[in-house]
Amino acid sequence: MVFFHKQSNHKKKLNLGGGRKLNSKSKLILAFTLISILLGVCSSLVYAEAEAGQATGPQAGLIAIGAGIAIGIAGLGAGLGLGVATSAIAAAGAERPEIIGRFFIYIVFIEAIAIYALIVAIFAITMLPA
Repeated sequence: MVFFHKQSNHKKKLNLGGGRKLNSKSKLILAFTLISILLGVCSSLVYAEAEAGQATGPQAGLIAIGAGIAIGIAGLGAGLGLGVATSAIAAAGAERPEIIGRFFIYIVFIEAIAIYALIVAIFAITMLPA
């Protein structure tokens, strides 16, 4: 959920729900994680191309990137949705514990988004030329 908070100088500040700023250690960990993911993806692409002996065409790379984006964005959306839903379930369960069981169907619907994206990504990868 995105919230806009008013500040004293009438500018709107974007807050993505957490309200917590990253300290230098968290920024360093995030930077190393992103760099290692990028290097892993690039090295696996180079290795796969060398293993095949030839490039499979320009469309193969676009299909693979599309499959990765599909599962990545859906996973991000499902993760954010689960975070919001489970915090709401915890707050509601603290007041009335008998309603916690009703919320599990909503969590299943949120997880279904990521599962559908995984299926679409698998279908897209099977369309890659051999």
